[in-house]
Amino acid sequence: MKDDISEQILKIITDSEAPLETKEVYERVKAEMSDVSRSKLMYRLNVLRGDGEIQGKSVGSGKGVWIWWKAYTNE
Repeated sequence: MKDDISEQILKIITDSEAPLETKEVYERVKAEMSDVSRSKLMYRLNVLRGDGEIQGKSVGSGKGVWIWWKAYTNE
């Protein structure tokens, strides 16, 4: 069962034609829902990735930057 934040994230990533950095996803979600924190967003992104809804990859060093894109299936 997805909550409003997860639904918004999924819509943003699905509608994007290019992979998005976490910061870009956060800014777009924050524009729609003012009560979302970055840690809450990262948790939802990782749950969606675990469920196979989206894909993500850490790039860079240190704290790292994640990029996210729609998971494509062979359906």
